Amino acid sequence: MATAVAERGRQAAPFALALGALGVVFGDIGTSPLYALQTVFAADDGAVKPTEGDVYGVISLIVWSVTLIVSIKFVTFIMRADNGGEGGIMALVALVKRTAMGQPRLKAALIFAGLFGVALFYGDGMITPAISVLSAVEGVEVAAPSLESVVLPFTLVVLSALFLIQRFGTGVIGRLFGPVMVLWFAVLAAAGLGRVVAHPEILRALSPHYAGAFFADHPGIAFIALGSVVLAITGAEALYADMGHFGREPIRRAWFFVVFPALTLNYMGQGSLILAQPEAISNPFYLLLPEWSRIPVIALATVATLIASQAVISGAFSVTRQAVQLGYLPRLTIRHTSEEEIGQVYVPAVNWALFAAVVALVIGFGSSHRLATAYGIAVTGTLLIDAILFLVLVRVLWRKPLWMVVAGALVFVTVDLLFLAANVTKIAHGGWFPLAAGALILLLLRTWDRGREEVTVARTRAEGPLAPFVEKMRRGSPLVREVPGVAIYLNPSRDSTPLALRLAVERIHSIHEKVVIVTVQTTTTPHVPESERISFERFGEQHEDFSHVTLRFGFMDRPDVPRALLRARSRPPGLDVDFNPYHATWFLSNITIVADESPGMARWRKLLFITMARNAANPADYFRLPAERVVSIGGQISF
Repeated sequence: MATAVAERGRQAAPFALALGALGVVFGDIGTSPLYALQTVFAADDGAVKPTEGDVYGVISLIVWSVTLIVSIKFVTFIMRADNGGEGGIMALVALVKRTAMGQPRLKAALIFAGLFGVALFYGDGMITPAISVLSAVEGVEVAAPSLESVVLPFTLVVLSALFLIQRFGTGVIGRLFGPVMVLWFAVLAAAGLGRVVAHPEILRALSPHYAGAFFADHPGIAFIALGSVVLAITGAEALYADMGHFGREPIRRAWFFVVFPALTLNYMGQGSLILAQPEAISNPFYLLLPEWSRIPVIALATVATLIASQAVISGAFSVTRQAVQLGYLPRLTIRHTSEEEIGQVYVPAVNWALFAAVVALVIGFGSSHRLATAYGIAVTGTLLIDAILFLVLVRVLWRKPLWMVVAGALVFVTVDLLFLAANVTKIAHGGWFPLAAGALILLLLRTWDRGREEVTVARTRAEGPLAPFVEKMRRGSPLVREVPGVAIYLNPSRDSTPLALRLAVERIHSIHEKVVIVTVQTTTTPHVPESERISFERFGEQHEDFSHVTLRFGFMDRPDVPRALLRARSRPPGLDVDFNPYHATWFLSNITIVADESPGMARWRKLLFITMARNAANPADYFRLPAERVVSIGGQISF
């Protein structure tokens, strides 16, 4: 993937890549001004007052939180940790899995933490569309208070349309995202700049002194305010997660030259407005705008929040595909919506699960202000896990000195812990929702991972070793007849006999004249070059009719098995792939899994695993096998 990104960088102008990053990467953090400052001042307890000290303190907290966490932590440091050009918490998990550690328990704990971060990412993915779209539509209340009753229904209509169009992909719409977000950030900057020019004293809030003074004068209030300030940094994970699509440098340019200045100006403009008009805390973003511009900006904000939501939804699809490839979820129906861009995928199950959760959140909370109480705990949890995994890799993978890691922990981990602690107070007021959703998703991830290991052991035992079986078939048997053609058997192991092959011999008493066993492996790297995709071997010279093929795909690759074999066939001699995979007969082991009383997983988790397995996608579809040439043979495995 790193090579692919470099190639794209040579072919596309830096401006075009930065423009694309604006449209995809910064939607979430770019729409935070809609609700972040309003949430800080409009809290039910009214602890933060629209006074000079509190306003300067809050603006300083927001600016320096964005500076420290986004500009320094993510853009400057964490984005250096890429997995073949890919970023995001799943990339960190893959890097940790590949790292040699002398303490297996520590490694297992880090992987578990990473998976919990992935689960929290889904929780964030449920809240972001709800709060973003709802906050944009609520601008109607400012422009026309009589239309307050239409806010909720219109929000649900917009969200329904958003999830309905997911199946068409984002290829065509994506080209519009960049220009729309350029206009959005221009509006943010212009709205804030007007107030800053008129009242330049707000520039004093850029000094970290005011954040420190706010904590010194009101430590309790400032700590609670951090729970709302975190809304200004939501979307920081997207900078890292989308690195593989655009590369590190275009994202950095877009951030430092466009997004960061526009956000800073807008937050300062809102702060200046609150000082001049304390009643503006009800909705400082829209009240910052001239009255004539509010309706157009409401429309623009709605589109911008749809873009922000689209980025999170697409990210959930991408993370799901990575989780499936790495073995943490069963095979799901994954539809590729672009022939050119491998990253554009659609996962129906995830799409409709997110939609149901988003609708429940909008109806249940009813306003962006109340929904903000549920926001933050998942974000800060993910940010903290990102920091911990990154620092471990700095020490173990990059061999950096211990003092450097300790210094990073004192700064980044301490700040993340402060934000996390401040958001713990939200758990009873809605923060339990993303935690509960994350816990459920983590349970599914861990259950599938462990259940897959136990079933693999039971399956290997039932299938028996492959070498003696091949030897027996070569000696021949009057009860087994040979039929012409090529039979391809998919099997997860190189050493065991495919269950479908064993059952075909025992039940049908026949075997094809040429048998090819294919094992598909998913690596912890995002992509595998074509030159390293396939390895071929025969079972000894005397068994030339039996061969084994190993296909390797990265966790971001599209596992098209027949196509990979066909490409290998067209390569120079040496691999001996001398058959056409589209003319062969494909045999699949259709295994029924049964829970028994054997030790291992608890029975309820075995039943959960079985339920997940029954809802897995058809392997013929997942591996893109020619449907008219697939034969399934049933068997049963107990574990």
